[in-house]
Amino acid sequence: MKLTKLAASALAVASIVLSASIASAQTAGTNGNYIGAGIAVGATSGGQGNDEAQLGGNIQGRYAVPTTPLSVRGSVLYGGDAAAIMPIVTYDAPIARNTNVYFGGGYSFVTDEGQKTPLGNQNAPVVTLGIESEVSNNIIAYGDTKWGIDAYRNSDADAVSFQAGLGYRF
Repeated sequence: MKLTKLAASALAVASIVLSASIASAQTAGTNGNYIGAGIAVGATSGGQGNDEAQLGGNIQGRYAVPTTPLSVRGSVLYGGDAAAIMPIVTYDAPIARNTNVYFGGGYSFVTDEGQKTPLGNQNAPVVTLGIESEVSNNIIAYGDTKWGIDAYRNSDADAVSFQAGLGYRF
């Protein structure tokens, strides 16, 4: 059942991202590398004790792989009693001048499994969908959603977290 939901979600998002890429073939997007910080809002609970939704912060970074539409990203979501550290690879599609949408996946490593983070309380695969835009010289605004699959201990519940922040482009 989870695999079916994951496949359906991935197909829906991929079609949106690819159609945006085709429709905007003449837009520049952004290929800048950046590091940023902002808020993280956990939106789910695993239904067990000590795993309610958490409000916290995020530190995120992006390295655009040269001559490809791919990026390697790192994300740390903190708040609660632990942090979730995520290496992620994304496909980036330009949708407007200095603006991309991105979709990808990775893995969430919880620093102290069983303790709360904005994205669950155990290690789990992660899918992300987001947008980033250079809003002024060297300043990037970003926002994304992260979906942790089976991200709660003693539960088969998934976790969802929303992030937003500002980054410095280098």
